[in-house]
Amino acid sequence: YKDALKTFHQVGGKNETELFHQVGGIFEVPWRHHCLIMDKVKDDIDKALFYVHQTVENGWSRSMLLNFISTDLYERQGKALTNFTKTLPDAMSDLAQELTKDPYNFAFTGITGRYNERLLKDALLNNITRFLIELGTGFAYVGKEYRLEIGETENFIDLLFYNLSLSCYVVVEVKIGKFAFADIGQLGGYVVACNHLLRKEGRDNPTIGLLICKEKDRIQAQYALESSSQPLGISEYDLEKFYPEKVEGTMPTIEEIEAKLRDN
Repeated sequence: YKDALKTFHQVGGKNETELFHQVGGIFEVPWRHHCLIMDKVKDDIDKALFYVHQTVENGWSRSMLLNFISTDLYERQGKALTNFTKTLPDAMSDLAQELTKDPYNFAFTGITGRYNERLLKDALLNNITRFLIELGTGFAYVGKEYRLEIGETENFIDLLFYNLSLSCYVVVEVKIGKFAFADIGQLGGYVVACNHLLRKEGRDNPTIGLLICKEKDRIQAQYALESSSQPLGISEYDLEKFYPEKVEGTMPTIEEIEAKLRDN
């Protein structure tokens, strides 16, 4: 990474332009961010350039960059188990996969002792800014225990979001226990219901479902995903990672949300 910085200063003209594209806009990042990356990432250039790209794309402050390095975003990004390649168009499946994480860092909830599902969900929403940042770029909160009337039955989605980058609803179910086959059936049903009741043709892409649980058996989870025709993902969460006080950068602004609504 240090060599890339030195080389950039040593070349000129066409070669300089080519190198600029190779390193992904490296000099759009403030120098103190570079110092942090060089200190924390050391000699892994792919990892360093990942954080450079994410900083440019999301407008991270130095504290946000430190947070995501400290919580191993490079190792977590895009790592959820999903069936997106089989259930979504190619362009959308790649982006949807990249927006996932495994595990999700829920340390910002402050939960350290015994807890139940309701306590965890309440803690997530009491820290909604940090929750949205952890979910990733473009997520906007729609509702908790979101009511769907399916036939003559009331159903309630744990958490409903809309992702502006994907132009789709995202159903999130949170489970404090180990993943079970039944969880996928419930999540898939909610995704289908959202497509029928909320999705607007010409505006919204197919709804995605994400199950975030305390632990999972990877083989069992993979089999469950293969059994579903709906675009679903399964991740774990972690309550024990560091999170800084100051957060900013990756959430859609009010202006971005309004622009999205005007365009459609």
